[in-house]
Amino acid sequence: MIDVALSPGQSASSGMDISSWTLNHFASVLNKSDFWTWVGNSVAISIGTTLLGLMLAIPAGYAFSRHRFTGHGAMMFSLLLVQMFPGVIILVPYFMVMKSLGLLNTWLGLILAYSVTALPFCVWMLKGWFDTVPVDLEEAAALDGCGQFGIFWRIILPLSLPAIAVTALFSFLAAWNEFLLALMFNQSPDMYTLPVGLAFSITQAQKWGDFAAMSLLVSLPVVILFIIFQKSLIQGLSSGGVKG
Repeated sequence: MIDVALSPGQSASSGMDISSWTLNHFASVLNKSDFWTWVGNSVAISIGTTLLGLMLAIPAGYAFSRHRFTGHGAMMFSLLLVQMFPGVIILVPYFMVMKSLGLLNTWLGLILAYSVTALPFCVWMLKGWFDTVPVDLEEAAALDGCGQFGIFWRIILPLSLPAIAVTALFSFLAAWNEFLLALMFNQSPDMYTLPVGLAFSITQAQKWGDFAAMSLLVSLPVVILFIIFQKSLIQGLSSGGVKG
């Protein structure tokens, strides 16, 4: 894909002739106003999904970890159960709900859909991490006069930053890479996200060089985020799965 993006012409074949590589395809993509419109849509929707997902998943994961209430086991099982079904079965119900609420062709519609879709995994991830935080720390803080919110804000959240980083990255990438819901909900070209815009750009004309260049640009934020958060990812994924 790198060779096709850097080679002159629009051929999909790869000759690996490094001497002829050029940045013309990248310049062509970056000079298109549609591309920057799709970038803006993807960034806004992905950030909105991440923030809303964290606002819902953090208190839910903490509640499931620390409290035993009526329906606790059934609710945790239901969160796990919905992960077993393919996402395509929710397309029609999602579309009907969004249409009735007037949220088609809007950022808010996709943000709500993505947040709900990623929520079960995020809750389970954070619950597993909160289980590893000793309850003794909270009891000691309570003896010192710290309230429930203060305990959560001053003790639990700082200790849970690696897991929160993993959850945030998962939510962001789930929204950044999603194609099917974005295709169904947004029928207007000025509301396309990058995956949808990328798909439609190749159906209009087979410009494989531009397509490969755009694909690399779309993948670049994912690579950067993994490099930045790699330490938190390793710590969050390994420690969150073991209690004690």
